[in-house]
Amino acid sequence: MGEDMMKTPYGTWPSPIDAALAAAHDGRPDWVGIVGEETWWTEPRPGEGGRRALIRRRADGHEESLLPPPWNVRSRVIEYGGRPWTAVAREGTPLVVFAHFADQRLYRYEPGGTPRPLTPLSPVGGGLRWAEPHIDLARGEVWCVLEEFTGEEPGDVRRVLAAVPLDGSAAEDRGAVRELTDGRHRFVTGPRLSPDGRRAAWLAWDHPRMPWEGTEVLVAQVGEDGALRDVRTVAGGPDEAVAQVDWSTDGRLLYTSDRGGWWNLYRDGTPLCPREEEFGGPLWQLGLRWFAPLDNGLIAVVHGKGSTRLGILDPETGEIVDAAGPWTEFAASLDTHGSRIVAVGASPRTAYEVVELDAATGRARALGARHRDPVDPAYYPEPQIRVFTGPDGREVHAQVYPPHHPGHAAPDGELPPYVIWAHGGPTSRVPLVLDLEIAYFTSRGIGVAEVNYGGSTGYGRAYRERLREQWGVVDVEDCAAVARALAEEGTADPARLAIRGGSAGGWTTAASLATTDVYACGTIIYPILDLTAWASGGTHDFESRYLEYLIGSFTEVPTRYTERSPVTHAERLTTPFLLLQGLDDVICPPAQCEELLARVQGQKVPHAYLTFEGEGHGFRRADTMIRALEAELSLYAQVFKLDVPDVPRLELHT
Repeated sequence: MGEDMMKTPYGTWPSPIDAALAAAHDGRPDWVGIVGEETWWTEPRPGEGGRRALIRRRADGHEESLLPPPWNVRSRVIEYGGRPWTAVAREGTPLVVFAHFADQRLYRYEPGGTPRPLTPLSPVGGGLRWAEPHIDLARGEVWCVLEEFTGEEPGDVRRVLAAVPLDGSAAEDRGAVRELTDGRHRFVTGPRLSPDGRRAAWLAWDHPRMPWEGTEVLVAQVGEDGALRDVRTVAGGPDEAVAQVDWSTDGRLLYTSDRGGWWNLYRDGTPLCPREEEFGGPLWQLGLRWFAPLDNGLIAVVHGKGSTRLGILDPETGEIVDAAGPWTEFAASLDTHGSRIVAVGASPRTAYEVVELDAATGRARALGARHRDPVDPAYYPEPQIRVFTGPDGREVHAQVYPPHHPGHAAPDGELPPYVIWAHGGPTSRVPLVLDLEIAYFTSRGIGVAEVNYGGSTGYGRAYRERLREQWGVVDVEDCAAVARALAEEGTADPARLAIRGGSAGGWTTAASLATTDVYACGTIIYPILDLTAWASGGTHDFESRYLEYLIGSFTEVPTRYTERSPVTHAERLTTPFLLLQGLDDVICPPAQCEELLARVQGQKVPHAYLTFEGEGHGFRRADTMIRALEAELSLYAQVFKLDVPDVPRLELHT
C-alpha cells in the first residue's frame, strides 16, 4: 500500500464516477453491418430519450447519425426485438430500411431525403411489427419477419415470413404484404437466402419451448415467383437447440446446434470444430449472429467457454485463429464482406466498441464507437474470474469486483460491503466487461460479485439445464453460496451483504430476501414476483410458457407456482428493499410490484418504490438511470451506515 493512500471507511471513498457518468455510458453498439465500403451499427443515446441511433462510418473514418431525433431504430418483435435495419449500396447512395420504435412501421430512407413508411399501422393489439429485414432489389421487396397481433390479448399473435414491397404500396394496404409462410409455427427467424438465391433457411419453434430448448431448421425452395415451396425440416427438434442458420459461400447449410451438449458449428450435419465451447447462445432477439461466412470459404466465429473470442475458422481443418487485441468478450453481432469482419468487442478495461478484423492480414482494430476513458482508468475495478462451490459440490461461476480506488484504502481490519448481482434471463450470462455502474460502487468502496448461477449460458447445456424446474432454488442457492464464500474467506463483511437484479434477476433478488438470511438489504428491479399471475396472461407471448421449463407444468404442479413466488412469502421480507419499475413494462408489469407492496403493508419493513413513466423493460433514459442508481446507493448507505453526502437521500417507508 502506498504511503499516500488515505485510510477511509469502505463505501465512503470519493469517486469521479457519478450516476450521470454511468448513465451516459450505459448500453453498447449493436446490429453491425457492412454497407458497401462503410460500417454501420446502432448505438444507444440515453440523453436523447433512450433512442437507438443508426450510425454510419464512412470510408474516410467520419461517423454520423443517419437520422435525427426522434427517429429510433429499434424493433419490438417478441418484445426483446430483433435486427431493426438493413441497407444496400446503390451507386454510392445507400438505400436503408429500418423499423421505427414509436409506431413499429418499416421505413425506407435514402440519405438526404425523408423516411417513407413501407408498412401500415394496425389498430389491433400490439399492431404490426417487423424484424430482420433483407432487401431484395431484383424483386423490389424487403424479406423479413412479421409479427401480427390479431386481438387485444398478449397471446393473440401470429408470426410469419413476409415480403414487403419497396415501392410503398403496402404503407396503407396490409393486403399488399406478401406472406411467405403459413403461420404453422409460433416463432420464426428471418430467412437466409443461399448464394444462388434458390433456397431459403430459417429457424422455427413452438410453445411451450423456448429457443434454447429446441428449434427446427427449415429449408425451402424459392420459386421464380418468389414463393417458398417444399418446406422441410433438416435439423433440430424438441431437444436440440439450433441458435443460428446460414449458408456457406459454396451453398452448403451451416448452423449451430447443441446436440452434443455444447453449441457447436455444423455444415450439412457434420461438426466443423467439435469442442466443449459455445459457438452460439440464447436467442433472446431475432437476428443474433455468432458466425458469418467469408468469401474465401473461411468462417468468422464468436466462441468460447464463459467469455467469448472472435476467431476465423477453417472448416476443412477445424482450426481457429483468434483475433489479437485487448478484447476478451464479443457480442453476437457479426457481418462480413470480402476479407473484412466487423464485430462488437469489449474487455474489463474497455466498453463495447465496433471492431474490424482483416482476415487477409490478421490485423484487428477498434473501428467505431471507440472506447474513450471518461475518467482516469485507475478508478476502474480489477475483476477476478472465480469458480465457487455450491450445494452438492457443484461449480458456480462468478466475477468478483473488489473495492478499488487509487487514493483510498480502508482502515486496517475493516471488511468491505458487497453486493451480489443476479443477471436477468435467467437463461443468459453476464459478460466480463467494463461497466461504469459497477465502477460506480467499487470506486466508492463497495464490492460487486456477478454470479453466473446454474442455468446460465456459456458453460454447456448441462449447466444451463440445472435450472430446469429449479428456478427460485438453484439461482438463489448459487448466489447465496458466492456471498457466504466471500464472507467466510474474509473478502466481504458478512453483516453488510446485499443483492440486486433486474427482471429474472429481480425475481432471484426477491426470492433470496424472502428465503435466506444472507443479505441485509436488496434492490429489486422490474421483477417477476407472482408466478401464477405471470403464467395466466400476465406477460407477453414469447415468455408466456417459459415457466413450464423453469418451474414445471402449471396443471401438474400448481402449488409450486405459489410456493416459489416471493409475493406468497411477503411476511418473510424483513430486510430493507428498493423496488424500481417502469410503468410501460409489458414483460414484467407494475402490477407485480404493487401486489408485493400491498402484502408488506403494516410489517414495518423499510422500503421504497420508484416508478418511471415512459420506461419499459430495461431503463434507457439518462434521468431514469441516474435516479435509480443514486437511490440504490442511498439504500446501501443507510443500511450499511455509510457516510455518502453527495447522493440524494432515499426516503424509506415502513
